[in-house]
Amino acid sequence: MNDARPAGEYALLEVHIARKVYQVASGKRLEVLRDIRFCLRRGEVAALVGPSGTGKTTMLRIIAGLEPDYQGTIGRPAHSVMGMVFQEPRLLPWRTVEENVRLAASEASDAQLAELFDLLELTAHRSHYPGELSLGLARRVALARALAVEPDLLILDEPFVSLDDALARRLRDELASLIDKRPVTTLLVTHDLDEAVSLADRVFFLSGHPAGIVRECTIDKPRRARGPADLAALRVSLEQAEVPAGRQPTVNPGKQPSGPS
Repeated sequence: MNDARPAGEYALLEVHIARKVYQVASGKRLEVLRDIRFCLRRGEVAALVGPSGTGKTTMLRIIAGLEPDYQGTIGRPAHSVMGMVFQEPRLLPWRTVEENVRLAASEASDAQLAELFDLLELTAHRSHYPGELSLGLARRVALARALAVEPDLLILDEPFVSLDDALARRLRDELASLIDKRPVTTLLVTHDLDEAVSLADRVFFLSGHPAGIVRECTIDKPRRARGPADLAALRVSLEQAEVPAGRQPTVNPGKQPSGPS
């Protein structure tokens, strides 16, 4: 049993997944998620961090309404718009770049799409087909498609996975710039702390079987003010932090979050 309901006055997203169970081929029931609770405010960016196989994608599918079989509640404001970027670009191969984007955002004006394509450096590829694109370009098109609907909530499922480090870093920087220019509540799933510290205001760590949130950290420093030294310090802080579930420490560059008092 699950329930979708309006979010509270100050929240863009309220998540409570009490339990998610799959029935596997052998007939056994496998519990993958238990007691997941968090809220995101308007314009906040959060990252869900955890190793492969911990149920991160399942959680996103539940939040997006693609996985209705769970126990719990997902709250979003009525009539809110959601954009989603999957692990694979999922572009229609018989449609051009522009056509793929327009299929999702039919009401977007020419000026809006032109600005978005320019920001993502896709202007020269508008008439190309997915088969003519590199993986990096295809991921940009998937991001453009999600942003073209002007979402209130943007969901990103490891959007830069399998890219080389230099390209992933460049796309992260582009996404950070877009989020700052067009504030949108964003939920990012990743196993890469570099992505988390580059983009997120809060980081949730998932672990265990079934998976639950075992640690939550808040990053105070604005994205635009985080230089290379800050990002390195934040990464170390998150790697070293050992905070009991339920604590919400503040993480500052060069300062390890405080443990139990």
